[in-house]
Amino acid sequence: MHQPREPHYLPIERSRILRSFHHAFEGIIYATRTEPNMRVHFLIAALVLVATLVLRLDRFYVVATIGLIALVLSLELMNTAIEAIVDLLTVTHHPLAKSAKDAAAGAVLIAAVGAALAGYLIFYQGIISGGARVFSAVQAVPANAALISLAVVAIATVFAKAWVGRGSALQGGAVSGHTALAFAVATMLAFFYQKPLAAILAYFGAFLVAQSRVEARIHRPFEVFWGAVLGTLLAVVIYLLVRPHVML
Repeated sequence: MHQPREPHYLPIERSRILRSFHHAFEGIIYATRTEPNMRVHFLIAALVLVATLVLRLDRFYVVATIGLIALVLSLELMNTAIEAIVDLLTVTHHPLAKSAKDAAAGAVLIAAVGAALAGYLIFYQGIISGGARVFSAVQAVPANAALISLAVVAIATVFAKAWVGRGSALQGGAVSGHTALAFAVATMLAFFYQKPLAAILAYFGAFLVAQSRVEARIHRPFEVFWGAVLGTLLAVVIYLLVRPHVML
């Protein structure tokens, strides 16, 4: 006698997980579009990440920097959420509503000040070393550069979509984020490894990513084109910053 099969929930659970990521990125796009402070935090985050490469900071300090950036951005998102909830629940001006917004903004301020102080101590180690340290530890550059490049390209993509105000973080929009990331990786591989075959394969993979976004009707061709341009240019800039002694 056959026993009834248990229902298969994996596709449903997977779709829920994908939707949760989609909604999370929507929240980031909304905060970037509506909150000037969020745009400032993102810009500073990109500059700080690039600075970790220029100064050749140890991996421990890079991890600490990423943690501080994540903390400040997360609190800024919470501040945006609290402001939205307070505006939704209050019709007229109320002292408690103001107190709630001020407290949320104060939490972001404390985190930002703490991150600035910690950042000073972190970067002090790289700044005082100077000299040969800036040109040493070449073996650690590709891995760190790839990570930082992807983060900077992702931040730039969020800025582009928030500025245009069309599309979501994972679907559609003025710039294809998937294409930008793919071409950034391909460019970094081509520069750091300097092997024609590796470069050809990397760019071919990036082209396939771009083509898939068009065929799936998620992006239009010019949106994919601008994604490729964005990813490539940012990767070139970061490469020039972290390898100033290399002449192209």
